[in-house]
Amino acid sequence: MKKVLSYPLSILFYIFFGLTLVIFHPPQWIAFKLGSPAAHRKVVDYMNLCLLGCLLILGVRFSYRNKQNLPKNTAKIIVSNHQSMFDIPMIIWFMRRHKTKFISKIELGKGIPSISFNLKHGGNALIDRKNPKQSIPVLSKFAKFISENKFAAVIFPEGTRSRDGAPKKFASTGLKILFKNAPEAVVVPVTINNSWKLVRFGNFPMGIGIHLTLDVHEPLSVSKDTDSLIETIEQRVTQAVRT
Repeated sequence: MKKVLSYPLSILFYIFFGLTLVIFHPPQWIAFKLGSPAAHRKVVDYMNLCLLGCLLILGVRFSYRNKQNLPKNTAKIIVSNHQSMFDIPMIIWFMRRHKTKFISKIELGKGIPSISFNLKHGGNALIDRKNPKQSIPVLSKFAKFISENKFAAVIFPEGTRSRDGAPKKFASTGLKILFKNAPEAVVVPVTINNSWKLVRFGNFPMGIGIHLTLDVHEPLSVSKDTDSLIETIEQRVTQAVRT
């Protein structure tokens, strides 16, 4: 019965989801061209709040748990597990005061209203996963940009989304590049739970009645022993995953 109900609700969700992307594209353009980076960032923040609001149609609930006193005016590297595309609006909205910027695959930099514009013009990093000669300098430049502007780089070191919520092994290359080029940054491990259930049947129909959670764990300083640091980060992120 629940899956049957998800069909009409999914149609309604995608209508509002698409409208949100289309409606926010012109304000983004105006804020970027005629305003300031801060104005553009504000538009992006509220766009992602509206995208989360679209999920309410599916009976989705959200919990953001952060007992950490994260320092202000400090560059951050947010390291999260990855379960679905809806991880991104959760991080952008709930951690908006840290001015999050994302590492994304280059293919998403075109063709999607609002999302592609933000990825190209919002200070994010677009990398070609199949071409290290392109991705390594892009990540290095991105880390320095984050460091200079006291932004927060968001990285999903699993590389691809977990289809069943089970954590995948962290890849270390991207993390090590960020650590090397932003050594003063604070590393913030983050765990997201249950967003994979939204797409357990694929992109249609969507899962309904799901409780999404975002947990922020104790931050870490970048150390010279990057292998041990990555192991500690991975433990903190994955130990809080509930499948």
